[in-house]
Amino acid sequence: MNKVYFIGAGPGKSDLITVRGLNILKSADVIIYDYLVDKQLLETVKEGAELICSDELGKRRYAKTDAQPEINRLLVERAKEGKRIARLKGGDASIFSRISEELEALSKNGIDFEIVPGVTAASAASSFTGIPLTDRDYASSCLFVTGTQAANKDELDWKNIAKQPSVVFYMGVKNLEIITKRLIKAKKAKTTPIAIAQDVSLPTEKLVIGTLNNIVKRVEKAKIRPPAIIIVGEVVRYAKKFNPSNKGRHILFTGLSKERFFLDGSYQHVPLIKIRPLKDYTEFDKHLKEVNKFDWIVFGSRYGVEYFFKRLKVIKKDSRALYGKRIAVVGESTKTKLLDFGIDADLVPEIESSKGLLSIFKKENIKDKNIFLPRSDLSDKGLAEALTKLGAKVTTSFAYSNVIAPGLPDIDMDRFDEIMFTSPSTVRSFKKRYKRLPKNVKVSCIGDVTLKEAKRCKLLN
Repeated sequence: MNKVYFIGAGPGKSDLITVRGLNILKSADVIIYDYLVDKQLLETVKEGAELICSDELGKRRYAKTDAQPEINRLLVERAKEGKRIARLKGGDASIFSRISEELEALSKNGIDFEIVPGVTAASAASSFTGIPLTDRDYASSCLFVTGTQAANKDELDWKNIAKQPSVVFYMGVKNLEIITKRLIKAKKAKTTPIAIAQDVSLPTEKLVIGTLNNIVKRVEKAKIRPPAIIIVGEVVRYAKKFNPSNKGRHILFTGLSKERFFLDGSYQHVPLIKIRPLKDYTEFDKHLKEVNKFDWIVFGSRYGVEYFFKRLKVIKKDSRALYGKRIAVVGESTKTKLLDFGIDADLVPEIESSKGLLSIFKKENIKDKNIFLPRSDLSDKGLAEALTKLGAKVTTSFAYSNVIAPGLPDIDMDRFDEIMFTSPSTVRSFKKRYKRLPKNVKVSCIGDVTLKEAKRCKLLN
């Protein structure tokens, strides 16, 4: 039997998981995950891993059925089969997650386990809103309470809770009115500051601040929904001073590049597109088998590089097949991806765009040269046509598919000062999902082709 790992996925953004947790997740054969876990984490698992969502088993907040026994059974069953199991829980695995029931099931069957801690929702709410949970002046202690029990009159010691300088309620949005009334009845001042933070770290994040006697109406007006954290106490006053959303420019980044740091402004990373393999690689593989006939290989994106070498491996070839070929790339990120396969590009434009690449190709003699251009099924044909005008014999072939990202969230675009489009497909995906931009939001585009598409879609303010 294999050990079972309980991993705290953290709240919201996928990169809030610990390094240890992510490494274990990548090695697991079976992942049983909670429905609030960021689905980008599931894209990191190994090929062929079994993914089981607790939501599908009925374990969802306010669900009428209790799936916990079924989860316990699956953990034991898969462990006895010798599978490597990761039980992926939102936030921290040990806080308000019913973990003791799962540990009990494993212990009864003599199955080892390890708990990998995660960032709990209270810590995330504190960090992303600028509300410290403890403070020398206001709160030397902090109490965590489950809000689901608020409706049960005798379940919680309200007099004791009301005395605490800093209190965090988990899963309490639906019982907010009950919580505020009981705190006031227990002699908590009506003017005590209270904050409700929804979807902390995500582009759908919201923060509503008030006092015990007015917060319910404010939350209703803001249409706050679970998952959300409630913070009660004088520490909430710090939000006005420290909340990051009150400072600097806020930019929505729509591309697939990894999140960038140490930049001016605050970036929210929402990829509007998703890259997928083609259903049929017959044509592409045919060109790879004849790669010797090409003088140049031109990569217009790092995904062209990735799928080129994936398919090269499928047909039992490797980087040696490119011996003697000259390689051109559209920019630094594509060059970096190429280096993963031990190949340094011959041509890299200073300006990362098709236009920049063409400008340096004009200095090369490519008349009658055979050029192979792996590309997306949606990419612009302009580069191929321009290379042809320079006298080259260009062969293009689809290497991957570019689709609108599934499950794009509802986003309040008024939160942002700027939106950054990285490709024409991000523009089209935005237009299809969100229709329009508020007039006060600035649009910036990477590359002339992207700018042209933004104009066509009437997204430039």
